[in-house]
This record gives sequence, C-alpha cells and structure tokens, in this order.
Amino acid sequence: MGYPAFMSRSLSQDLASGELAETLAEIAEAAAEVILPYWRSGVAAETKADDSPVTQADREAEALILARLRELWPAVPAVAEEDCEANGPPQAGPLFWLIDPLDGTKGFVQGRESFTVNIALIVDGAPVAGVVSAPATRITWRSAAPGGGAFRRAYGEAWRSIRVRARPDEGVALLSHSLTDDEATRLAARHGCRRWQGMDSSLKFCLLAEGRFDVYPRLGPTSEWDTAAGQAVLEAAGGRVMVEDGQPLRYGKPGWLNGGFVAMGG
Repeated sequence: MGYPAFMSRSLSQDLASGELAETLAEIAEAAAEVILPYWRSGVAAETKADDSPVTQADREAEALILARLRELWPAVPAVAEEDCEANGPPQAGPLFWLIDPLDGTKGFVQGRESFTVNIALIVDGAPVAGVVSAPATRITWRSAAPGGGAFRRAYGEAWRSIRVRARPDEGVALLSHSLTDDEATRLAARHGCRRWQGMDSSLKFCLLAEGRFDVYPRLGPTSEWDTAAGQAVLEAAGGRVMVEDGQPLRYGKPGWLNGGFVAMGG
C-alpha cells in the first residue's frame, strides 16, 4: 500500500508494519492506568461549554497521550478533546491524531464500566489506525497493519484476532443510553433488530468488531474523537461505518462533528 507524500517515511513504515497500532495500544493502556485511580473514587466532574462533563482523569490521561505521541511522531498534529475545549479547535489538515482520553465520562463518574481511551490516526479523512482501551475491564482493541485485521487483548496478555460475525436471522443492536426504551425499540427495528442493548462509549464499535452484536445506529451528533478509533477497529475487523448517503464516515469536518451514522458488522 502506498502512502501520501505528506507522511514521513518513519510514520509510513510504522503504519505498514503494524508497529504504530501496537505502540498506540501501549500508550492507551498507560493512560488507562492514570485514569483507574479516579474511578469510583468520588472524583468531581466539571461541566464544559457543551454541557458535557470533564474530570481530572480526562486531563491527565490526555496530557500523557499527547506527550507520548509528540515524543514518537513530533510532526503529526493532534486533535484532542480537552485541548480543543481549552484552546479552540485547530484547522484540519490531511494528517492528524484524533484523541478522546476518556470517552463515556458521564458513566465513569457514575461508576459504570463502559468508558474508554481512544486514539486514531487520520489520513486524508480516513481512520487508518486506531486503538480503544477499556480501563475498567482491562481490555484493548486495535487495528493492525492495513489489511491485517483487528485484535483484542487483556492487559499483559497476547493479542487475539477478532472478526465481525455474519448477520444472524435476529440481529442485536447496540444503542446509546441517551435513548428512551421506546426510541431504542423503534430505532433497532428500523435496522432489522428485535433486540437491543444500551451502552456507553466507543465500546459499541469494539463489540461489533468482536462479532457479539450486529449494528449500532446513531441519530444524534457526536464529536469526531468519539468515533474515529472505534471505526478504525471495526473496519479492520470487516465492518463498516456509513453516513446517510452510504459513504464511509470521514474526518476533519467543520467543528469536528459527525452527523448520524450506522456502524455495522457482517
């Protein structure tokens, strides 16, 4: 696979070999260790301008991720959730990191398990490498070298290949916890599913990638850092993430915002 001229030789080699995604997994797991002492500790949450919560765990994890990425790949700019909140969103270029240091902060503050660390590399609008790590369960998912599939591991253990499943006769949808039961039932039925389960964070993409569920439709807006890493993992596992016109969800949009999309397994 050829890479654009704006990518450095070292970054291109790291992406092609799969070393980049493995290193991102190590960084995400290090950020998870920063986050875990704050979980179920009564950590206070502040409210940001968009009414979403933020904690000291978010800020410390993001600082670690940004420092590690700058050390390893200093020429690649980063778009990170808390930095955007503090300093305003940067201009989009053809190459950048998308980082959500703690996706699912609301559930994290409430003591739930489904919060994640997310790091993705975007090239020409597409997520070409991504890692999602779940600190509470100590599980990480990652893409591999392009065309090399997707993998999952418990912290400290070997990587195991994962793949989306063929759609069963009765598929099961994953949906945002923000929906009412009636809304969720209607949305699941719209995508051919009689059953559904509510869940926070980018874990939904990873559970599709593992072949445990079948579709994740999203109607409301999300930030690009909420979805990029999960999309990279799901697409590497054989799934798709599409917008209304059937095209893949892409990145670097105005305001770093997504519209509606549907993530699908097999």
